[in-house]
Amino acid sequence: MTELKINNGRFTLVNNDCLQYLKTLEPNSVDLIVTDPPYFQVKKDAWDNQWTSEADFLAWLDEVLFEYWRVLKPSGSLYLFCSDRLAAKTEVLIGQRFNVLNHIVWRKENGVHKRHRKEGLRRFAGQTERIIFAEHYGADGVAKGSSGYQDKCQKLKSSVFEPLISYFSNAKEKAGVPSKLINEATGTQMSSHWFTPSQWKLPTKEQYAILQSLFENYSVKLEKEHSELAKEYSALHLNYVDLSRDYDELKQQYETLRRPFSVTADVPYTDVWDFNSVQYYEGKHPCEKPLDLIKHIMTASSRPGLVVLDTFLGSGKAIARACVDLDCQLIGVEMDPDIFRTTVEDLSLYQ
Repeated sequence: MTELKINNGRFTLVNNDCLQYLKTLEPNSVDLIVTDPPYFQVKKDAWDNQWTSEADFLAWLDEVLFEYWRVLKPSGSLYLFCSDRLAAKTEVLIGQRFNVLNHIVWRKENGVHKRHRKEGLRRFAGQTERIIFAEHYGADGVAKGSSGYQDKCQKLKSSVFEPLISYFSNAKEKAGVPSKLINEATGTQMSSHWFTPSQWKLPTKEQYAILQSLFENYSVKLEKEHSELAKEYSALHLNYVDLSRDYDELKQQYETLRRPFSVTADVPYTDVWDFNSVQYYEGKHPCEKPLDLIKHIMTASSRPGLVVLDTFLGSGKAIARACVDLDCQLIGVEMDPDIFRTTVEDLSLYQ
């Protein structure tokens, strides 16, 4: 095995069989896997024809997926390219270990379908490749639990909104209005949300008016002096808006514990993507993926400083460029020694 660190340690490039190398990685050590394994008997190259049957190929792929499951962090994402022919079986395999989020269809306007003799076809021509996008099962829950996300956010919320929470909970305690009566009067089941810190929420203006009337009538009924919920709603709401701003700023630090994902209307945000394939040039790897596609994946599912893994690196040009542009670390594994040498030379020029 050859392992090199280049570009000031940003790239770790490995010449080895991917399964052998994956077994050396620590569990939960990778933030994002973007990879393009062999499709099985799609290319004439030896690496795509090393299995005697489709069943053998899928068994091998399942071993790889187990290692992905082991090394990917609970907050990580997996993007795995596959052919349209084996996409369904590949998705089933991935679904046994991960929660499949999308079966993405990559549609290529400039694909090989343009060169088919249509009259000789015995099935519809393929114009797509597929990308299976997945996460760990229960990823948000696991990430929140292991990091204390839920508990921290709840404590944060209780702390920031404490003045308003105390105003409501003290009013209920002083007036003695039963929760059941509050729910009946408002036609909701919100008493625990308005009058306890664990689920606190500000009532609407209309709900607050009902609560004021209820508390006043209840005090009169019990011949108590009425002083609960006496503040104007406008003042409460203004206070709530100010506190919400503080809460959102404080909560943001915990959002980094979750699986990154962000798209906008300006980029492909459905599960059908239109990107042209990489056109032929001298020295092109037969499975090279377009930079704009890889960069779209990484922009949606990474943050600066995260570790990206590709165990079928090939030329590595697209994912390396994306890692540089988005300030991520890359671990790239390539089995073919000749391709690896060329890749190291090419990627050494990336700044």
